[in-house]
Amino acid sequence: MLIGNLGKDPDVQVLEGNIAVAKFSLATTETFKDRAGKLISQTEWHTVVLWRGLAELAQKYLHKGSLVYIEGRLRTRSWEDKEGNKKFATEVVGDNLIMLDKRSDGPSHPHIHHEGLEGNSDSPTLGEPSEDLPF
Repeated sequence: MLIGNLGKDPDVQVLEGNIAVAKFSLATTETFKDRAGKLISQTEWHTVVLWRGLAELAQKYLHKGSLVYIEGRLRTRSWEDKEGNKKFATEVVGDNLIMLDKRSDGPSHPHIHHEGLEGNSDSPTLGEPSEDLPF
């Protein structure tokens, strides 16, 4: 379970079979006081992947800076780069999404979206992650 802000607009692709997949970076920040009482903030960046209906919702409603709650599971992938070095990427595969931004056209309440778990375990794999990501 993560609550954070999108670091960029979702990158949405449509794979063979008309399967939508969205990928974006999510920043989560933890704030605490150190022993001297100084306020410290630490930000972690996560790569989030959404499939099918959730990917379509992300494309339609999410943008850089959007505040979201994501519930899902970790998936680690590996591949070899052009030089033959083994690379790894750990991603959050989202099953549930709650948009936490306040609506400008009406009352403020979260928008909850759930992707059924059936069929998600054998989701197609993505290619190599983009090398231009900040993490």
